[in-house]
Amino acid sequence: MDPSYILRRFELRDLPRVISINRRCLPENYSESFFIGHYENFPEIFLVAEKDGEVVGYIMCRIESDFSGISFIPFSSPKKGHIISIAVLPEHQRKGIGRALIEKALENMAKIYNAKKCYLEVRVSNYPAINLYKKVGFEVQRIVKGYYADGENAYIMSKDIQ
Repeated sequence: MDPSYILRRFELRDLPRVISINRRCLPENYSESFFIGHYENFPEIFLVAEKDGEVVGYIMCRIESDFSGISFIPFSSPKKGHIISIAVLPEHQRKGIGRALIEKALENMAKIYNAKKCYLEVRVSNYPAINLYKKVGFEVQRIVKGYYADGENAYIMSKDIQ
């Protein structure tokens, strides 16, 4: 990653910018309270990338302990990281920011929250994201038909982070 970018924890003052990035970059948009809840519960794995004082990307994750019967998660570790949302503004993409956000979030999941695995969902058509996740070590576990609101299928991808 270009050294002019910095990674840091999300702060409440970043919320309008993170929501703007989410809406600009992704079809899945979340409420303000959804973002705040993740910040309050998992502050060490809600990170932003900043350049010249401006937030240009983010990653929002959580730790899950009980899947309540969700059978498509193929592992039994008691704590699992879940990458909920990641986005980098188009003009800042392909500079290593997404990878740096993922790697730092994974590091914090393991060190701070003692997670042993991480998983995520990704649209089967989102080739740039799938390729990025594979470069970081995620592997496709299965397809979930009609996962997204528009009916598109999702890959469930996971990675050991021990």
